Amino acid sequence: MARLQEEYLKNIKPNLMKELGLKNIFSVPELKKVVINMGLGIDASDKKKLEAAIEDLKKITGQMPIVTKTKKAIANFKTKKDMAIGCKVTLRRKRMYEFIDRLVNIALPRTKDFSGLSEKNFDGFGNYTFGIKEHIIFPEIDYDKIDKVKGMDITIVTSTKKNKEAKHLLKAFNFPLSK
Repeated sequence: MARLQEEYLKNIKPNLMKELGLKNIFSVPELKKVVINMGLGIDASDKKKLEAAIEDLKKITGQMPIVTKTKKAIANFKTKKDMAIGCKVTLRRKRMYEFIDRLVNIALPRTKDFSGLSEKNFDGFGNYTFGIKEHIIFPEIDYDKIDKVKGMDITIVTSTKKNKEAKHLLKAFNFPLSK
């Protein structure tokens, strides 16, 4: 069992139940999945850059990413149908908790001029999405072997449908949320 998952089950879950005034243990919010998306934009047509992005995301998450493709051709964006435009990974269970642990305790503090994540990034259904401009903040990435710094979007999906409960959950996991 991951360290953060054990912490959630032993300490965070009972504390959230008291804090939110819930009577049923099954109504306490929990993490369902984490989706990490790395879009390549104009570099997507270069096969080597796509393979480098896949390899970097594989190192960061410990799981093989899938390649995301366009659904239809759009002339203004110079895309064709089924053209590769990025890659994504969906993490669940143990890998999800390990990734969140590394993200909060190691990667986010390494971000240049980091002042916290905005509380406005909740979607109204209890999910939280934010972007990272540099993927090199993760210790698994060797800075010398990077040809271009890429950004990524991270979505944290929770079991609750209320932003307030999801905010309490993320603060319990030590997410650096700021106003």
